[in-house]
Amino acid sequence: MTSTTPLVSVIIPAFNEEQTLGSVLDRLGALPAAGWDWEFVVVDDGSQDRTPEIAEAWSPAAKKQVLAHARNRGKGAALRTGFAAARGEVIVVQDADLEYDPEQLALVLRPILASDADVVFGTRFSAGRPPGMRRANYLGNRSLSLVTRLLFGGGVEDMETCYKAFRSEFLLGLPLTADRFDIEPELTGWSLRRGARFRQVPISYDGRTHDEGKKITWRDGVAALGMLMRVRLARDRRGATR
Repeated sequence: MTSTTPLVSVIIPAFNEEQTLGSVLDRLGALPAAGWDWEFVVVDDGSQDRTPEIAEAWSPAAKKQVLAHARNRGKGAALRTGFAAARGEVIVVQDADLEYDPEQLALVLRPILASDADVVFGTRFSAGRPPGMRRANYLGNRSLSLVTRLLFGGGVEDMETCYKAFRSEFLLGLPLTADRFDIEPELTGWSLRRGARFRQVPISYDGRTHDEGKKITWRDGVAALGMLMRVRLARDRRGATR
């Protein structure tokens, strides 16, 4: 990192999250500037509720960008839009629900800001199955992470975690194409293929149910397997970073 105060861009994809987005933004706005400055990039992914109005009304305006898709395109498309607009030297993802507590962002960011990592994942599984996560979802997540380790190495414990942080220079060089939840294996696979200095830190997690708005399904697990294989077999025109 540079000697000047680094800027951290927090990318917040949101689709029909009027019940939780305001609380997430308020928690983000209350975070201390622990040696860095914040930028918050909300990407409204074609919401049909009050999500865009909540994002626009939130202050401070000087520290936020609000971007919008005219129609729902998926989490991957929203993240790629946010990544392209980010101005920070470090980029981290924050979901718009309340499953991940923003107070943990400092834990995830610290290895990058200390120049000890290019990519940091917050892992939910250091202490086993987290509260609120159904057994089927837990086993599915663990299986996908096992496949990730078999294909790429790297010791990944939690491939599907929301909390992924990157040096922006590294992230913006990845050939990302995913529009939906398959962005998670695509980010993971390319980071490992490109030889990222990879770290993991334990985080807590408070899962919500599909009735409460959780959108991922078993079909997304199948898509994740397919994306892992595509990244593993793809020709990397740029090659490893080290």
